Amino acid sequence: MAELVEHPCVQHKLAIIRDVETGHKRFRELATEITEFICYEALKNIKTKEIKVQTPVAVATCRKIDTDIVVVPILRAGVGMLDGILELVPTARVGFVGLYRDEETKLPVTYYERFPPQIHGGTCIIIDPMLATGGSTVAAIDQLKDKGADNIIVICIVTCPEGIELVESAHPDVKIYAAAIDTKLNEKKYIVPGLGDAGDRLFGTSDPE
Repeated sequence: MAELVEHPCVQHKLAIIRDVETGHKRFRELATEITEFICYEALKNIKTKEIKVQTPVAVATCRKIDTDIVVVPILRAGVGMLDGILELVPTARVGFVGLYRDEETKLPVTYYERFPPQIHGGTCIIIDPMLATGGSTVAAIDQLKDKGADNIIVICIVTCPEGIELVESAHPDVKIYAAAIDTKLNEKKYIVPGLGDAGDRLFGTSDPE
């Protein structure tokens, strides 16, 4: 199931990050800011426990997060969202998945993976700015589940119906959070209207398309 985060601040920042005139420095800043808002929403039902805290005045009954949080960026563009989550949850652990698409089979191939042991019993957050075809996201979820993860969510900035459908069909237990659900994929498998190549725009490796 996909949930759209429609907070006015998110949508305002989304308008700026989409703009072809937004340079890579501002693009990175916006990716961090938008991710933080989406993560705030995605973690609203996370497991907590009751604790007692001594204030300067009296004992207060409070709540603390009661699960390990593991953030898993899909390389390379997912790294551009990492700071947004770590600012919100600085104790989160970080794993990585590196994938590329085989030119013949068109299927995702793993070239790197590294997960902390806390994926067992913890909450895993896969991050990638664009959930387009959904192939890389499904592959990342497959890898986490193969390693024993059973509580996974996906956070992206922009997605589309094709990507959502593929993830939901393969992993109906995984919820997707996004700032925008765009119209479609074009013939190059770019999201329309999208925001271009997120990796290139994050790291300044080419002009945005």
